[in-house]
Amino acid sequence: MHQRKEEPSLGDLFADLSREMTALVREEVHLATTEISQKTSQVGKDVAFLAAGGAVAYAGFLAVIGAIIILLAAILPWWLSALLVGLVVAGAGYMLVKTGLDDIKNRDLTPRQTIRTLKEDVAWAKHQTS
Repeated sequence: MHQRKEEPSLGDLFADLSREMTALVREEVHLATTEISQKTSQVGKDVAFLAAGGAVAYAGFLAVIGAIIILLAAILPWWLSALLVGLVVAGAGYMLVKTGLDDIKNRDLTPRQTIRTLKEDVAWAKHQTS
């Protein structure tokens, strides 16, 4: 005699779908957390550039300003030599800070991989229920 395999009930199918969707959502949350963590780490590096730029500008202001002002004061008035050196050091600091800010502004923080896989999951779920 040939036994016929029982088809799963509608309730069993929905229970399976519910378990699979729960697992899928957990995996997507984990993926999003990982992706955002990586992007946050990259922004942290850009912030470090900002801090380094500020520190270099300040250190440059302190070290270079005194030496060059004294040197230039031999041929220019003291106030003019101080102004010229200050402008050069401030310009260098500005460039470092601008680089860090531009990198932060241009950084894409959208979790694109998560969005793509969520779209795939929605399509899969629609297919499972149709």
